[in-house]
Amino acid sequence: MNKVELKIVALSHSVTKSHNYAVVLGEKHGDRRLPIVIGGFEAQAIAVALESMSPNRPLTHDLFKNSLEAFNIEVKEIIINNLIDGIFYAQLVCQGITGEDVTIDSRTSDAIALAVRFGAPVYTYEFILDQAGVILDDDKSGGEIKKPTSQKAQKKEEDKPYSSYTTKALNKLLEEVLSEENYEKAALIRDEINKREA
Repeated sequence: MNKVELKIVALSHSVTKSHNYAVVLGEKHGDRRLPIVIGGFEAQAIAVALESMSPNRPLTHDLFKNSLEAFNIEVKEIIINNLIDGIFYAQLVCQGITGEDVTIDSRTSDAIALAVRFGAPVYTYEFILDQAGVILDDDKSGGEIKKPTSQKAQKKEEDKPYSSYTTKALNKLLEEVLSEENYEKAALIRDEINKREA
């Protein structure tokens, strides 16, 4: 089967399940998106790696990466290889000191968190994109998926967007949310700061 390379397009609250998140993967050379529901801890682990943050204590995925590297094992790629009853399955393709590839079963969210840390590509197969892929219309946000909110909640969020803060206030807020280990919010604040510095 031909593999299709994916990239992380967005990380957002899940529309279908409360207290969960969705990581949205998109074809590297196409328009299809693959939304995958993941837990809060896994979303945090992915966000931390995407934003190159250094938490005070290593997260579980950092520990696993450090352990693999200590034994000269590298994650070459991850493959989202199956979809059964709405559950995605994944594999880590690793290479050790013998040079042989070893395949390890993994939860998809954990595999993605490790792929980001190792800089490894993420792949899936056409049949999975045919079953679960969606095509989004491009909008002003560049086609990103955002959490739909009620009009009341949306109005409350829009009352004070991060763009209305001063850079000094944003830096202070960033320190606060990092101390609370709220890495998702920290990523949004850092994005706003980076926009201003660009």
